[in-house]
Amino acid sequence: MRPRSPLLLALKLSVVLGSLWTLFLLSGPTIDFNPTYILRYRWLEYTGDDGSPESVCNCTAIQQGDEETLEQTKILTITKDFRKSIQIPDEYYINATQDCRNFKLSRKYLTFPLSQEEEDFPLAYSIVVHQKVQNFERLLRAIYAPQNIYCIHVDNKSEGSVISAIEAITSCFPNVFLVSKRVTVVYAAWSRVQADLNCMADLYNASTKWKYFINLCGQDFPLKTNLEIVRALRYLRGGNSMESKRMPEHNYRFTNSFEVVNGNLKVTGKQKTPPPFNLPILSGGAYIVVNRGYVRSVLEDHRILTLIEWSKDTYSPDEFLWATIQRLPGVPGSNWLGAKHDMSDINAIARLVKWHWHEGSRGSLEAVYPKCEGNHVRAICVYGVGDLQWMLAQHHLFANKFDIYTDPVAIYCLEKYLRQKALADLH
Repeated sequence: MRPRSPLLLALKLSVVLGSLWTLFLLSGPTIDFNPTYILRYRWLEYTGDDGSPESVCNCTAIQQGDEETLEQTKILTITKDFRKSIQIPDEYYINATQDCRNFKLSRKYLTFPLSQEEEDFPLAYSIVVHQKVQNFERLLRAIYAPQNIYCIHVDNKSEGSVISAIEAITSCFPNVFLVSKRVTVVYAAWSRVQADLNCMADLYNASTKWKYFINLCGQDFPLKTNLEIVRALRYLRGGNSMESKRMPEHNYRFTNSFEVVNGNLKVTGKQKTPPPFNLPILSGGAYIVVNRGYVRSVLEDHRILTLIEWSKDTYSPDEFLWATIQRLPGVPGSNWLGAKHDMSDINAIARLVKWHWHEGSRGSLEAVYPKCEGNHVRAICVYGVGDLQWMLAQHHLFANKFDIYTDPVAIYCLEKYLRQKALADLH
């Protein structure tokens, strides 16, 4: 890492001072404006008196796995009054963003790069959302940096308040925008891929500066700070990271033709032709970390465009398309087709997911990871506070799934941990 230059530190302090002066002007003369307030960056911290209901919880003890604290927190999160108190209605975001400057200050968005290293390595994000604005906004706040660029795809079938709230939030940021072409996303259908493809195209055309593309959904959350993500991506040295491994050649997902009927994916009874160019289809996941060249290939390579057309009537193409492209010769950052280059989701850095059938008790020789401390949706763990200690020990950049209405403390403590870690790197 390059040493911090006196000029960079001076510029950084001047930006902090400018932002704090803005806060002072907005808040009026009642603020005790003093050097200690500035130097400790209190306006950016998640503190015990920030007014959020979750702040009564001891995040440090939760991250350390203290059993008594975990049990008390779990009891708190199921009480009716607490669950009601943590919910923020969509209308709040619509009204709060009428004053964008105050919204960003009150929600503690980072409005300047925290290091030259991060500023020199901008990232591009696609975020697919269909509900729970509060989940989305906290995700955006956790990953937001002014040098990055963000494309937001809101499902066509989302409620009007969801669409309006997300439109309002994005309007407050010059580097966050709504996708140019929205689609109606159907579970396991091609539309899930199309949503990311539309954002890929918009991001690619919007800026030439970003280095890596990361796709997310509204129930993801980072496990690393922006600086840690940048350093992990630099370590890839131009490579990509995603699940990509062999699967049976005659899998029903792509040997049968499917179509959307009344909002659901149904098998047509027709057999599909073999994949174009005799391509072997690889198993993978919907979430990827890829360089700009990979995105260019997806948008322009005739082999990939042909594969895309062939994939449109398959089942859950997001779980094989990216993985297959990753093993095509000539795609920037790709791996060879040989089985030794197969990669599991545990070894990739894109996404940490706990599948129900891979969980087990401590000491189990068969289990891939410990049991879910939250609940399961479609066999995927929706994380609880008891999962935090384990998650933070993993190498993945993001984790899925989180739900503000299931366990808000898990998100709150993760937010607080990441912000404090990011600010600690300033010193």
